[in-house]
Amino acid sequence: MRPSRRLEQIPPYLFAELERKIAAKRAVGIDVISLGIGDPDMPTYAPIVAAAQRAVADPGTHRYPSNRGRAEFREAVAAFYERRFGVTLDPETEVMPAIGAKECIFNLNLAFLDPGDVALAADPGYPVYTGGPILAGAEAALMPLLADRGFAPDLDAIAPEVLARARLMFLNYPNNPTGAVVPDGLFADVVALAMRTGMLVVHDNAYSETTYDGYVAPSFLATEGAKDVGVEVFSLSKGYNMTGWRCAAIVGNADAIAAYWRLKSNIDSGLFEAVQLAGAAALAPEVDAEVQAMNAIYRRRRDLVCDALREAGVEVTPPKGTIYVWAPIPPGFESAAAYCEHVLEEAAVVISPGGAYGRSGEGFFRISLTTPDDRLLEAVARLRSLAH
Repeated sequence: MRPSRRLEQIPPYLFAELERKIAAKRAVGIDVISLGIGDPDMPTYAPIVAAAQRAVADPGTHRYPSNRGRAEFREAVAAFYERRFGVTLDPETEVMPAIGAKECIFNLNLAFLDPGDVALAADPGYPVYTGGPILAGAEAALMPLLADRGFAPDLDAIAPEVLARARLMFLNYPNNPTGAVVPDGLFADVVALAMRTGMLVVHDNAYSETTYDGYVAPSFLATEGAKDVGVEVFSLSKGYNMTGWRCAAIVGNADAIAAYWRLKSNIDSGLFEAVQLAGAAALAPEVDAEVQAMNAIYRRRRDLVCDALREAGVEVTPPKGTIYVWAPIPPGFESAAAYCEHVLEEAAVVISPGGAYGRSGEGFFRISLTTPDDRLLEAVARLRSLAH
């Protein structure tokens, strides 16, 4: 049998390839430490788990959920956005649950792109920004994120013929994989561009709750006019240690959410209501202290990694957000893949080559901070040894 031509255009998913390499090394007895995948190693916070246990025991959650979501979840998201970002949302029309941010972002491609259309995608960026448009029969046009611009796209550099076909723009701050925070004025410039072109802006807000050094990440929707041209996908995966729960929300433009709902009602049967109730518990004010305690752990890990990289000859700037360290490869290596292969072979540590996130990621590598402390300390010691 032959897979679709669309599927054949998609490269193997980065993290699946990382898992294959790890398994191959471990199969021959090598103690490999993976710093490649951003999957929190700490458990989901206790109040969330307790809420889920109560919800699972309630027979009222066992039937088909509504794609529109339970009122408790939508109201909790709206209350969180008001408290956290100063953004007012109508829980009836401007909030809808999603089965994880990845699913939501992909389905937005199906909802808004036709053959010949273009999605503007941050490069480097989350692979779904480029793979999703292809699977929807459209195209992805890359917006390079360069270090000398603070990893912000140059909106003026987008070709007019590309803008004419652009129906979506994917942005993400704090940014994966670079750890960059949004530069002043970028969101306002994006809103102005979207108003001129009629495209929908999709801000992937996966890391707003994971920040350091006093930085507080804004919502795209807090920008004047943003709700007229865009939506935000808020994920509970990283900030609340809930990657496996697949709990997210799409918020913002009511017409865009209505279109997303129409698509979703033909694709899946909604998010398990017990997970929605757990998500509502996660967004309660009393969980804020749990989030801050987790951030303190990540901040300490960040500093350990950055210190070790400097000792290994790598110039690195500690990020103010996300669970990643993004750094240039040291001199003497022809590519990020070559450096990451060197680290794997010589130190048995897995790190991600920047080129895997897009062509503008070449020359960089990414380290995830989601590794237990004892293993991270061992990995850091191995990285230090590379300089000697």
